[in-house]
Amino acid sequence: MIDDDTPILVGCGEITDEDTPASAGRPPYDLIAQAARQAIADTGCPAIAGSIDTLAMLRAFADTSHRFANPLGASSNPPASIARRLGIAPARLVYTWNGGNMPQYLVNAYAERIAAGDMRAALIVGGEALRTQQGILRAGLPVDWREDPGGDPELVGDPRRGWNDHEDAHGMRAAIVFYPLIEHAIRAVRGASMPAHLRSMARLFARFAAVAAANPLATRRAGYDADRLALIDGENRWIGHPYPKLMNANAYIDQAAALLMTSVGHARELGIAPGRWIFLHGCADAHDHWYISERPELHRSHAIRAASTEAFDMAGRGVDGIDFFDLYSCFPSAVEIGCAELGIAEDDPRGLTVTGGLPYFGGPGNNYVTHSIAAMMRTLRAAPGRFGLVTANGNYVTKHSFGVYSTEPVHGPWRRGDPARLQARLDALPKERVEERPQGPAIIETYTVMHGRDGPAEGIVFGRLEAGGARFIARLPDDPALLAEVRDTESLGRPGTVSHVDGINRFVPAPR
Repeated sequence: MIDDDTPILVGCGEITDEDTPASAGRPPYDLIAQAARQAIADTGCPAIAGSIDTLAMLRAFADTSHRFANPLGASSNPPASIARRLGIAPARLVYTWNGGNMPQYLVNAYAERIAAGDMRAALIVGGEALRTQQGILRAGLPVDWREDPGGDPELVGDPRRGWNDHEDAHGMRAAIVFYPLIEHAIRAVRGASMPAHLRSMARLFARFAAVAAANPLATRRAGYDADRLALIDGENRWIGHPYPKLMNANAYIDQAAALLMTSVGHARELGIAPGRWIFLHGCADAHDHWYISERPELHRSHAIRAASTEAFDMAGRGVDGIDFFDLYSCFPSAVEIGCAELGIAEDDPRGLTVTGGLPYFGGPGNNYVTHSIAAMMRTLRAAPGRFGLVTANGNYVTKHSFGVYSTEPVHGPWRRGDPARLQARLDALPKERVEERPQGPAIIETYTVMHGRDGPAEGIVFGRLEAGGARFIARLPDDPALLAEVRDTESLGRPGTVSHVDGINRFVPAPR
């Protein structure tokens, strides 16, 4: 017999809407509620709606990043807006802080609470309507998304922003800046030329694009091959070098997803068929040093290695015992680091995604992993007894969550280790010292050249001082010709001079 307190996932729902015109003015809350209704129906037991005592919503991108600020207004209590649309009244309404790790984090946390007997059923929801929002703004339509359902949600997660003041002063506050810096650091360790590394990234993401091509919920279904992904042109222009547009998460989409969790005992009471049940066999949460500039090895993630090991140990199986994967894939570097720390090849024949990944399936802000868990649930229901791993990543290869899933029941009481113990070990690892007022000869450790539609716009480097080897952050001169030259010629290890002027560090590369 399976313990009645064993946590299970019993319902999932997903919506990708590419058809509703912007003129309809549909708010994201309608889309999210639609996915939630799907999840309730997916259980085969509509009565479970009356058992939901917790409704948690993933933070909207508009409340997360200045890049996606929403002038149309928003709900004063987003999870309450969803509950009102569903006609339910959960005792607990939750709105998360930001992070792509948060869907898996919530599953892990709520599994603990269900196992402890202090949660009956949880509905996890999220979604974005950035396609509609962008269309409304471009057309200048008189749309107002403000609503006030009353009350205040409980806030869950880590409220810290992902960058420090020194990084911010040098223009580092967005994923499209941080991940290219990580990518060039990976290239440096691999000793690859830029053309060879571009081909490697293209081969990696072509495998994701092929999965998206077969997924009716994906937003980019062209099935781009490696040649197309490596070709730089008007459709695939540079964003943050070394990433062209088609290697970036696709955020301007309308997508929503929902998950329903409960206990085995309650599922039995409601008559939810065991064929709908998905068990969480292993899970873990951890983060690397919070600020990228403080990580001695930019190409690594100690948290991925340690937390995935903890999840596998809890599940009683290693990575070789996993049949399906969905690795977080906002940019190639996230996948490359994930594969390296998990100990799997980038061309593993099992595949690395069940959705198609954030650039091709879609990147609905903090909510992508709700989709990947839903897709994994369907995949495992169709392959009883096999196992799947979902990895989740928040900020800039910073926050990590893992889930090992199967239709195979968990045997014995469901228990997980204390995440604080693992985090204490990771926090004790050495940090890099950053020289905030560097002067003198130096070399480039890693770099990126950010682009606008008209070409190079700005450059950012992590460098090392020639005297003592201390790390520093600096901006390149605002010279489009120089920025293009840094982009188009090998710049790892390039010498130059750094200086500190008016609170900003400037690195001037030595002439070729």
